[in-house]
Amino acid sequence: MKRYLYGHLIMMLTSLAACTSLPAPQPPDAAPLKVVTLDNTVKIVAGQTVYVPIYSHIYTVERSRTWDLTATLSVRNTELAHPIIVTSVNYYDTQGKLIRKYLEQPIELGSLSSTDFIVNQDDVSGGAGAAFIVEWVAQQKVSAPVIEAIMINTVGNQGISFVTSSRVLKSIN
Repeated sequence: MKRYLYGHLIMMLTSLAACTSLPAPQPPDAAPLKVVTLDNTVKIVAGQTVYVPIYSHIYTVERSRTWDLTATLSVRNTELAHPIIVTSVNYYDTQGKLIRKYLEQPIELGSLSSTDFIVNQDDVSGGAGAAFIVEWVAQQKVSAPVIEAIMINTVGNQGISFVTSSRVLKSIN
């Protein structure tokens, strides 16, 4: 009986130790994005207009059954030494109608920095064929940013996630 009690006591202490472990470190708060003004004095030497497919939902068994998804658009400046300027991030629905403009003014992304834009899971206004159009420019020759989106949904212990990559529609060289 003693052996049985000691075994349970050890299991309880082990469980308690696991429950009282330190919380996972939280990511640092994102720094505010620097708003910039583009006027006739700013010399632009590089830039792109980029298309990124977004799925606000996907079909499961049949067209009438869908999984709503949260979409995160990520814009990452891959340049080691210079900033880029994101001039617009616009969200369109399946029919190509503008739903939302995410930027009121252009923002600067410093070297190796990134930002993201979210379409909430309950926002199904875009439909299965939604898209972002992202425009960026630079005042120096720079490496092109990585612009992609991840869609995700979890229900209970099941989940789905996938990534879509961007397509360049137009370039300024």
